[in-house]
Amino acid sequence: MEIERKFTIKRLPEELDKYPSRYIEQGYINALPVVRVRKEDDEYYLTYKGSGMMAREEYNLPLTKEAYYHLREKVDGKIISKRRYLIPLLNPAVQEGCRKPPADYSLTIELDVFDPPFAPLIMAEVEFGSKEAAEAFAPPDWFDEDVTYRQEYHNSYMALKT
Repeated sequence: MEIERKFTIKRLPEELDKYPSRYIEQGYINALPVVRVRKEDDEYYLTYKGSGMMAREEYNLPLTKEAYYHLREKVDGKIISKRRYLIPLLNPAVQEGCRKPPADYSLTIELDVFDPPFAPLIMAEVEFGSKEAAEAFAPPDWFDEDVTYRQEYHNSYMALKT
């Protein structure tokens, strides 16, 4: 189960280059259900995602490089390319000194900086262990609008829209 919230951002965090990053290229074979092929640095995947906006089933299956490029030829719409920065974030409930740490003691912000034709779009995603943790999340001050429930900010929609 993937449980995530998505946000636009007000500004980039300072010293962004100090965080680990990955280069991602992905394309969509189908929209409902979402079937995606992804190259993440030198790793390749076929992903199935069920319906839903914040919470949905997700299955990642490894692909060979050859299989990825074979399936990439079959994608519909545009290929999405982006640099993903992995930024650690201590759960705000822990920072406030709660007695019992939540299940999501530490979180990772996945900050996506999109290449053309989607640039200058920059989005942040945060994945959670439960819907309750996702709903209770207080985003950092450099986050802007919560776009979790806005279809136009989902990668599959962006890639396949005409």
